[in-house]
Amino acid sequence: MPRHSAALDRATQARIAEAALLLVGEHGPEALTFRALAARLDISLASLQRRCTDLAGLLDLCADHLAARLPDPEPEPVPAAEWADATEARFTALYRLLCAHPGLLALRGTRPWLGPQLLARLVEPQFADSLAAGMSPEVAIAAYRRMYLLTLGSAGFVDHRDPSAARAAVRTALAALDPADFPALTAHLATVVPAITDHEVYRGALRQLIAAADPTAHRAPGRGTPPA
Repeated sequence: MPRHSAALDRATQARIAEAALLLVGEHGPEALTFRALAARLDISLASLQRRCTDLAGLLDLCADHLAARLPDPEPEPVPAAEWADATEARFTALYRLLCAHPGLLALRGTRPWLGPQLLARLVEPQFADSLAAGMSPEVAIAAYRRMYLLTLGSAGFVDHRDPSAARAAVRTALAALDPADFPALTAHLATVVPAITDHEVYRGALRQLIAAADPTAHRAPGRGTPPA
């Protein structure tokens, strides 16, 4: 009978993901190495590598561990009249989750987020709701893709955990511009700089995409304009 390994007990997927996310959150994305993670988990490098063979696998594990924190999907598609609200709630939840973990976003780069938790909690219910609301598969997946890319880009472009530093960097860069060459930007620093970290920029853009895709709005001409 094989000997039970306490190290492997400490190397569950959940513990590995939590430790990796803490390491990145505390020390930045460059701190995530297999050696540092093994030390934090108090296991051997070999034990960790048996669970995650490479960095790509580790990042996929972390991403899907986070996705498990998204709201549980509804057992059935929502009524068409509730499509817009359900869509906004799903993507806003994803946005908040991603903004809280900018280091993981930086490490993953352009790798797709296609783990089972994200598929089950976001992609499948969103696609199913859109089909049930009357969209064709082509229109439904295009609408999903637009909102997904908006969310990923909006969360990843700025480290929202330190908005003052992000605004200061932009202010410094713009203040160095020659007003003769950049009259619009230099004349409106007070307006431009806060928008860099304003979450409402994302929310307004998301609502506009939702309003443009909303099948109930298309069936009812004259409905009000989307909120900003």
